[in-house]
Amino acid sequence: MTDTALADAPVPAGPGDVVLRAHGIGKSFFGVPVLQDVAIELRRGEVHGLVGENGAGKSTLMKILAGVHQPDAGTVEYEGERVSFSHPRQAMDAGLVTVFQEFTLLPERSVAQNVFLGREPRRGGLVDKRGMVARTRALLDDLGVSFIDPAGRVGSLTVAEQQIVEIVKALSFDARVISMDEPTAALSDHEVELLYAIVRKLTARGVAVLYVSHRLKEIFDLCDRITVLKDGMLVSTDRAADLTTGELVRRMVGRPIQSYFPGPVAGTVRGDARVELEACGNEFVDGVTLVAHAGEIVGIAGLQGSGRTELVEGIFGVHGFTRGTMRLDGRPVRLHTARAAVRAGLALITEDRKAQGLALSQSVRDNTLLVVRSVFAGRTRAARREAPGILSSLEVTAGRLDQEVRYLSGGNQQKVVLAKWLVTGPHVVLFDEPTRGIDVGAKIAVYQLMRQLAADGKAVLMVSSELPEVIGMSDRILVMRDGELVAELPAGAGEHEVLAAATGSVAVTEPHRGTGEAGR
Repeated sequence: MTDTALADAPVPAGPGDVVLRAHGIGKSFFGVPVLQDVAIELRRGEVHGLVGENGAGKSTLMKILAGVHQPDAGTVEYEGERVSFSHPRQAMDAGLVTVFQEFTLLPERSVAQNVFLGREPRRGGLVDKRGMVARTRALLDDLGVSFIDPAGRVGSLTVAEQQIVEIVKALSFDARVISMDEPTAALSDHEVELLYAIVRKLTARGVAVLYVSHRLKEIFDLCDRITVLKDGMLVSTDRAADLTTGELVRRMVGRPIQSYFPGPVAGTVRGDARVELEACGNEFVDGVTLVAHAGEIVGIAGLQGSGRTELVEGIFGVHGFTRGTMRLDGRPVRLHTARAAVRAGLALITEDRKAQGLALSQSVRDNTLLVVRSVFAGRTRAARREAPGILSSLEVTAGRLDQEVRYLSGGNQQKVVLAKWLVTGPHVVLFDEPTRGIDVGAKIAVYQLMRQLAADGKAVLMVSSELPEVIGMSDRILVMRDGELVAELPAGAGEHEVLAAATGSVAVTEPHRGTGEAGR
């Protein structure tokens, strides 16, 4: 491949014309093929979805297009000319910008300083701070964003606002192609809608957007065409309108999926109450009364900040309840530490697996034994013997048990977190955003595990921001709002019912105590 001089900006493509075309792309790392003969083309003014399981090659392809990696085979054409970007800055200067999942912003600098970092406009040999702020304001106005101060410190912004700053930074390069890697992974529902609006404004201006997400609803909501990768190879590219969710999942995982959300395992029976809260509260939640039985999955829905995570953390003793009564298997308990909760038979799969769930520099085996070693030291030897079987049953893909867990895919990391708790033999399993940031195949594996836990007589409580997940997996749905439990809905309730309760847009009935059946 030969470098193309990019000093002279090419003539923009017409509406719908191909802006970027990659063909026959191949890439190997340490002799292991990661991409083989992959092709993709992006058109002006379209959102092109790129999907596949973790390890399918999506990130590698994005990094090749961004100039982070150079392909071993194949060609890339941009604006009709063959290019070979040897550095990300070269791609950005040409108008091909990638917004990665991990932000590259400097929190102590202003929005304008981040947008023009390394390219600060100058006047009389000095940085033109006023001009830089004005140009940033113009870029924000162009997106219809009035609530971000160009002179404000980036570290004071929300995750969604920082995402917008990354997009504005891309536009400052006169971007014609913007690649987005899991842009909504840490956003709430209303922040996702804001991102939707910005993406649509970008495409209306003729920008081509390459959109990578594990959230299939977003893919169908936004994308005009969808490319599927599996095991580093191209499976298909089709119009989104010609695909169904079931067909897309089948192409991604390579097998037919009878039900995206599996029903209860045959023979599952709702048993006695495992967890009972009566008028429980602390500094975050108040007056919560609920019951979760053996053999059922109870979903907890609500807007971000409604108290969902704080509720399960209260049950787990992270922020112990200071009022009300909590019972486990009929016995009153007071839990004010996580260690006490583990000893009482509880497990908490946290929302942020990297920061809270794993020791990334330690091995798969050591991560699996983390809790047992800390709380049940006398059971470590037995747990060490059980660990390989548990990891195998979860289908954890790792070269060896002494491999550092940071080198695993997101889905496999989540499975290691699950294994860490399963070896403790819990009676109650609390899931906080159990499938955030993992691929479809791993999601289905987690769903099946949840159903098996319920079949084994455990009570499962699940917090999720994804309404289809809450509705598809729950035997009952509890809705939080402003730190209070405001409604209980049956299995299969509609999204509008859950949202109505979560937002308070209609009157809701008083929550009642565990009338749902596990075997719906």
